[in-house]
Amino acid sequence: MRDGKYNIVCIFMILCMLAVTGCGKQAEKETKAPMVKSQTISLGDNGDLSTYAGSVHGRYESNLSFQVGGKILSRNVQLGDRVQAGDTLMIVDAKDVVQTVNKSDAQVEEARAQMSLAQANLNRYSQLYAQEAIPAATLDQYQTSYDAAFASYQQALAQSVQGHNSLEYTNLTADGDGVISAVNGEVGQVVAAGQTVLTLVHSDELEVEIDIPENRVQDMTIGKTVAVSFWALGNSRIDGVVREVAPMADKTARTYKVRISLPQPPADVRLGMTASVICSASDKKLAPDTVLLPLSAIYQTGDTPQVWVVGEDMTVSLKTIKVESFGDNEVKATGLANGDIVVTAGVHRLYNGEKVRLTAGEDA
Repeated sequence: MRDGKYNIVCIFMILCMLAVTGCGKQAEKETKAPMVKSQTISLGDNGDLSTYAGSVHGRYESNLSFQVGGKILSRNVQLGDRVQAGDTLMIVDAKDVVQTVNKSDAQVEEARAQMSLAQANLNRYSQLYAQEAIPAATLDQYQTSYDAAFASYQQALAQSVQGHNSLEYTNLTADGDGVISAVNGEVGQVVAAGQTVLTLVHSDELEVEIDIPENRVQDMTIGKTVAVSFWALGNSRIDGVVREVAPMADKTARTYKVRISLPQPPADVRLGMTASVICSASDKKLAPDTVLLPLSAIYQTGDTPQVWVVGEDMTVSLKTIKVESFGDNEVKATGLANGDIVVTAGVHRLYNGEKVRLTAGEDA
């Protein structure tokens, strides 16, 4: 009998302990710090930023070709070689051109002889005409003969100059500093005048080429300054200027090609390097001390707008701000410091000194 009472007492005590433990867990659950959405303030951030991947190109690209046809005798460059303006890149066989030059020089001498004879005849008959020994019609004939000989001489001179120029055209030279990006002619190949044999990308003016979606093309305006960084150079950042925006979207990708000039590119930047372009929305440029906040972040009592700021100990406190202007579900405000963590939702449920937790991905 006594053992039965003892067992009942033990069961009752165990149930009490379980109840107390459950209450403790429930109390702990009830006092757990609330979770809040927040925004970390970054001064100098121009609001809505977009990053686009691109690559480095030369602004100018020349398709080089000989101005005379012939057989290629030598090629002095390889793909990727850097060249200077005036460097000889290729040479074609000049034998036929030399013969053409010799022929034109001989024609000049022949025309000069004909002109000298016509001039001598004109002088002789001019004296006879002065003595009234011949009629004016005869003098006119010799004057016409001299004029024709003089014109033939001028024509022969022009053809000779053209021939000498053609002799110079047998050497293909670089028209500027740059990099050889394509080779389309080899030694022994017979090429025609105007046939592309080399492609030279000029390196004196570099650009970054990117593709942007059609819903952001309004952010890119000619002359706008953007930030450009290079992965191969430790993400060093420089300023770029939008130079050209394609008037039509690509038919397949539906993106617009944008070319960004680099007024002062890094010394180590090379053609083809990967680049990142950071651009802000054209209608959201902010002053250095101004930030964009959602309307839900404003806690206002009376005429003073405030926000809840999360401290290092994860407690919240009110901070007074100055609202510059209102937009669509957002405000431009000043009065916050770089790195401040501002609560952006549920601000009317908080109290001063309350501990909070940040949503996933947000740190104090």
